Amino acid sequence: MPEEVDLFVIGAGSGGVRAARIASGYGAKVTIAEEYRFGGTCVIRGCVPKKLLVYASRFHDEFEDAKGFGWTLPEPKFDWATLIANKDKEIDRLEAAYGGILERAKVKAVRSRAEITGPHTVKLLATGETVRARNILIATGGSPSLGKDIEGREHVISSNEAFHLKELPKRILIQGGGYIALEFATIFNGLGADVTVVYRGENILRGFDDEVRSHLRGELEKRRIKIITGRIVEAIEKVDHGLCVQLSGHQDVMVDKVMFATGRRPNVKGLGLETAGVKLTEAGAIAVNEFSQTNVPHIYAVGDVTDRIALTPVAIREGHAFADTVFGGKPAKVDHTEVPTAVFTEPEVGVVGLSEAEACCTLPKVDVYKTSFKPMKATLSGRDTRTFMKLVVDGMTDRVVGCHIVGPDAGEMIQLIGIAVKMKATKADFDATMALHPTAAEELVTMRTKFATHVREAAE
Repeated sequence: MPEEVDLFVIGAGSGGVRAARIASGYGAKVTIAEEYRFGGTCVIRGCVPKKLLVYASRFHDEFEDAKGFGWTLPEPKFDWATLIANKDKEIDRLEAAYGGILERAKVKAVRSRAEITGPHTVKLLATGETVRARNILIATGGSPSLGKDIEGREHVISSNEAFHLKELPKRILIQGGGYIALEFATIFNGLGADVTVVYRGENILRGFDDEVRSHLRGELEKRRIKIITGRIVEAIEKVDHGLCVQLSGHQDVMVDKVMFATGRRPNVKGLGLETAGVKLTEAGAIAVNEFSQTNVPHIYAVGDVTDRIALTPVAIREGHAFADTVFGGKPAKVDHTEVPTAVFTEPEVGVVGLSEAEACCTLPKVDVYKTSFKPMKATLSGRDTRTFMKLVVDGMTDRVVGCHIVGPDAGEMIQLIGIAVKMKATKADFDATMALHPTAAEELVTMRTKFATHVREAAE
C-alpha cells in the first residue's frame, strides 16, 4: 500500500523548502524529494557561491586602492584552490542547514529523483517506492541552456562547472550578456584572468535601462574586460595552446576556457507532466495561474520552473503563498511588480521599478532625474570609476516609479529604496528626506534638476 501524504514537493530548492515547511506548520503531512542537493540552484551553484566568488574578486581592487590611503602592502598572491575549498565548505554547511530546517519542520526529506506516474501518485526512482499525494508541488527550478549544438560544444562549460574548475583560467571567453555572464566576467577579471564577453545583441543587460547598460559597459571596459557585441560563437576548436573560438563575422579569439551563459530553461524533462496532463507555456515552462496552480487543480508549481521572475526571493514568496492558500486557508497572490534586483558586477547594479523607456510606454508624462559622480573613496585611491543614479518619476502623480543605481553597494541601496517605491513614495517624499552625509545614497534625495520630461501623445 503506497504511503499517503497531503503534499509531495518535487525539488528542495528555496521555493520548495519554504512551501514544505509552511505547509507542515499548518498540520499537513509533507514529503519532499531532491535528486541533487538540498538548497537548490541558489544555495548550491548559484547566488550564494557566486557572491562568495564576487567578494574574492574585489580584494584585488582593495589592495590597489589601499596605497592611496597610506598603506604599503607586500605583493598579494591569490590561490584559486583555497577559495574553492573554502567555498565548498560553506556550501556543505548551508546544505546541512537546509536539511535541519526540514527535519525540524517534520518534513520527510528524500534524496531521489521523483516522477509523477498518475493523477495523485509520485514514484521515487532511487527506491522504486510510490507515494500517493493529495497535492503535488513542482519546484524543480531551471538549468543552464547551452543553445544549439555547434562544432566543439563539448569544450563549453556553464556556470555549474565554473564553480568547480581545478584552476583559474588565464584566458576565458564568456558568451552572454545577462546577470550570470557579466557577474562571472568580473569575477574572473578580478581574480586575474583575461576576459572576453561575446553577446549577440547590440549592448549588454537586455531589459535594463539603456543608460544603465551603457554606463556599466563603460565601467567593465575600463577594467579591461573586452566586450564584443553583435556576434555569436559559431565553433570551437581545441588547438595546442588552448581553444580557438570562431565568432560570426570571421573573428577568432584564443582562450583557455569557454563559458556559455545564454539563459536557463525550466527543469521539466522527465517529471511525468504529460502523464498528469499538466500544460506548458510556449517557452517550455509550467503554466500556472495567480495562485501557482496548473491546469490540473491539485498540481502546483513555483519558482524558476514557471518562468515568471527567476529570482530566489520570488520563489520563496511563491512557495509561502502556495502553502498559505492550500493549507492555511488564507488565499494569497504574489505581487510580481516592483521587484528589486541586483547584478553583482564590479561596479554593482541595483534596480527597482520601470526603466525610462518602459515608463514612457506606459505613462502619459515622465520626468527623469539623474546624476553621475566620482565615488568619495576613489578621490584618494585614484581609481577611474563613476557612480550613476537615476530616478524615473510619473510626471502626473509625482510618484517615483523607477530607481537605477550603478556603483558600490547598489544592491544594498536598492533593497531599501524598494520599500519606498513599493509604498508609492513621491519625488517630494524623496526631497523631504534629510540627506545623510557623506554617503553615495544621499544623492538619491538631493537630485533636483530634471534631465528630461517625456510627454506621450494620447492615442486617437
